[in-house]
Amino acid sequence: MITTDVLSQFGMFQGLPESLLQEIADISTEVSAAKGDFVFREGEKADKLHFLLSGSIALRVKLTSRPESVTVSFVSSPFQSFGWSGVVPPYHYTSSAECDEDSQLLIIPSAPFMKLLENHPESGFKIMQQITVIIADRLRNSRQALLKTL
Repeated sequence: MITTDVLSQFGMFQGLPESLLQEIADISTEVSAAKGDFVFREGEKADKLHFLLSGSIALRVKLTSRPESVTVSFVSSPFQSFGWSGVVPPYHYTSSAECDEDSQLLIIPSAPFMKLLENHPESGFKIMQQITVIIADRLRNSRQALLKTL
């Protein structure tokens, strides 16, 4: 079971009211994933937000000019998030997430999470600001990785 203490260690959730952290904990689940497992694949419907508790995840994109995927980012520090596509239209993953090692993940389903943000607009705004920082960082990493492949 995910606790509010664990959630408060994620940058995205720091400073949120304890009551909101509890609501987020109530809809969260912890899952294990083995090395080589895909958490999600590029193009799939995105209906979850993912957080790393332990392990390492490689984010990869397919290029039409190459048969293999290109790694554009690693999520390897505890308390990082990935799978932001679950809360941003058009709700399809823009990369694949593959476990580079056995990993423990926190999963939050998008629909009830977004409902919580609507019900707590001030906190929801802060969380969405954090998500835009993540998106900008991933875009920067993707651009650099793709330039290296050219």
